Amino acid sequence: MAQAKTLPVKTHQAKAQFGYRRHPDQDRASQSPAEHPVVIVGAGPVGLSLAIDLAQRGQRVVLLDDADRIGEGSRAICFSKRSLEYWDRLGVGDRMVAKGVVWSVGRIFHGESLLYQFNLLPEDGHKRPAFINLQQYYAEAYLVDRIQDLPAVDLRWRNKVTALEQRNDCVALTIETPDGAYRLHAQYVIACDGARSSLRQMVGAEFAGQVFEDQFLIADVKMTAEFPTERWFWFDPPFHAGRSALLHRQPDDVWRIDLQLNRYADPVVEKKPENVRPRIARMLGHDEFEFEWISLYKFQCRRMDRFIHGRVIFAGDSAHQVSPFGARGANSGLEDAENLSWKLDRVLRGTSPASLLESYHTERSMAADENIRESTRSTDFMAPNSHQEARLRKAVLSLAKETEFGKRMVNGGRLSVPCSYDSQLSSRDADSWRGGPPPGCSMLDAPIAEQSYLTDAFRKDGTDFTLLSFSNGAALDPPDGVRNIRIGGSGFADPSGLVAQRYDAEPGTAYLLRPDGYVAARFRHPTREAIAAALSRAQGLN
Repeated sequence: MAQAKTLPVKTHQAKAQFGYRRHPDQDRASQSPAEHPVVIVGAGPVGLSLAIDLAQRGQRVVLLDDADRIGEGSRAICFSKRSLEYWDRLGVGDRMVAKGVVWSVGRIFHGESLLYQFNLLPEDGHKRPAFINLQQYYAEAYLVDRIQDLPAVDLRWRNKVTALEQRNDCVALTIETPDGAYRLHAQYVIACDGARSSLRQMVGAEFAGQVFEDQFLIADVKMTAEFPTERWFWFDPPFHAGRSALLHRQPDDVWRIDLQLNRYADPVVEKKPENVRPRIARMLGHDEFEFEWISLYKFQCRRMDRFIHGRVIFAGDSAHQVSPFGARGANSGLEDAENLSWKLDRVLRGTSPASLLESYHTERSMAADENIRESTRSTDFMAPNSHQEARLRKAVLSLAKETEFGKRMVNGGRLSVPCSYDSQLSSRDADSWRGGPPPGCSMLDAPIAEQSYLTDAFRKDGTDFTLLSFSNGAALDPPDGVRNIRIGGSGFADPSGLVAQRYDAEPGTAYLLRPDGYVAARFRHPTREAIAAALSRAQGLN
């Protein structure tokens, strides 16, 4: 390991505390409760992003949080390319990337030997990197700052939901504040209140799945070091024999270290700094570091049976939970927000039926199952639960030293990628395709000019459906509610040819993109009638 030295600064985190403010809704005690289209509960990354997204679509949002500050500790730190593209559309992507640590390379070690390395984004021509590492408290702070520019979002700190009553046309909430309780009504309530969701308990929903017994210690330490900006994972390292370890760099010279512990380890004892320090010192070869945050966790892979309960909709950790290896928790929650926002907007406007929301449950529960499946496989490999699993891992690690197929079997946490939906909103291909993203898959990025990308063109008005069309075909007048991004001719350039390549675009090809950037349909020889039919299906109208 590279040497490090102590920084001449004190431990510091980007904490922000917000004052409680009384709201006029609290002065309606003798009147009927205030009515709002949407109330979001929980001002974490998912709730904040969803509130911004809905506000940019013209919806008024009340956002409640029972705390009065940004959460402490780095918590989620790995944010994916897909999340950054979403945050671009919310107006905060540049700030996240500027502060974050950009990376795409990972290395996996067995003992002191390097088994293999991987690159999550080996090709050029993408605006955003595969991942950035950024402490969650920074991400939340930037999202709160963005909300200050959006009058449509009413963010209320120290407002705790204590009761919920479902009615035919609304949800009645009771909210506790320092000034006492008050009530309000919402057409829809979105629960983004985390793994210990109180709203989940209020609707009587189960949170079923598996809790793994092995424990992991998280230590964020501040130091200067010459480690490369990569993800390093060890099986059976010499400094932590028989267990696993992980090292990640964060901004501000902070390093995330995860160490697997015995399942019988006492959490209270293990979290004491005087007990953590020797473990970290053995890893680094010195003890010249300062602690930023120490925590202990167990793997949990669980989800709700249904994400929609009447007019209460669950997103993020309140709906599903996975182990942190693979960066599938926060990124999956942000994909929930991205999926839900445009559908809820259409339902509130009356341009799509309420049944469109059912596709949120269908698609995102499919994604939750995929994430839980991958997370469980990673957990079983990293922390075998039986002698058979331990023998299998030993054999795989041995094979990985000699063979390529053995390397592919090693599982140090399969990292987050966008889910592909087998969705009722998608129109099946009627044409032959050699490549390109099929219906139900996320759009792909590519350059369309110097320092400009396809995702930039998409996000400029990413509240509508979009027709991505290629020149040398008939110029189509898209149906109402569909804007056009045309590649070639008088439209955007394709200087590297990567747009055509990544979309398998013959002349005249067209893709219908949903407001969340997923492919709804694609055509070799599009007609207005065919696009209209696919649009109707994607809007939940047939």
